[in-house]
Amino acid sequence: MINILGISGSLRKKSFNTALLRAAAGMMPEGAALTVKTLHGISLYDGDDEAANGVPQSVIDFQKGIAEADALLIATPEYNNSIPGVLKNAMDWASRPSARYEDVFDGKPVAVIGASPGGFGTVLAQDAWLPVLKLLGTRPWFGGRLMVSRAHTVFNDAGEITDQNTRDFLQSFLHGFTGDLSKKG
Repeated sequence: MINILGISGSLRKKSFNTALLRAAAGMMPEGAALTVKTLHGISLYDGDDEAANGVPQSVIDFQKGIAEADALLIATPEYNNSIPGVLKNAMDWASRPSARYEDVFDGKPVAVIGASPGGFGTVLAQDAWLPVLKLLGTRPWFGGRLMVSRAHTVFNDAGEITDQNTRDFLQSFLHGFTGDLSKKG
C-alpha cells in the first residue's frame, strides 16, 4: 500500500485546496491511500521560541506524518502570485532543527496541485515551490500538473467537485503519480 500525506496550504473551512485533497482521497487508485492534513495548530516560526522551548508538539507530529508517508501531495493556494505563508511556515518548521530535516524530507516524492478562484489556477505558486522542495531534498514529480482555475465554479457548497472534466483530470493525475511511485517503490 502506498501511503500519501496530502497537505492543504489553506486554513479556510471551505478551502478549495482542502476540498481538492478530500476529492483526491476518494479517488485514489487501488493500492494507494491519501490522508488529508491541514495546518491548524502550527504556530508561526520563531527562532527564539524554538531555542527556549524546543520544537512544538504540533510540529513534531507534522514531521512524523511527513517522514512516515511514502509521498506527499501538496495542495497550494496562490496568494499574490506566490506560495501561501501558512504552508511555507509549516514547511520551515518541519525542517527544524536543521540537522533533522533530511530525516523528514530526504528523497520524499512530492506532487504539487492547487485550486484558485483566479483564471490561472496556481501556476505561479506551484513554480515557486520548486526551489523550496529542491532545498529540502525532496523528489518533485514532473509527470503532470493540476491547476484548478475558477474553483468557485468547480466545487459546490459541500466542497464536492461538480465539474466532470476536473474530476477526470484529477483521477488521471493521481493515477500518473501513484503509478510512478509504484514503479520506483
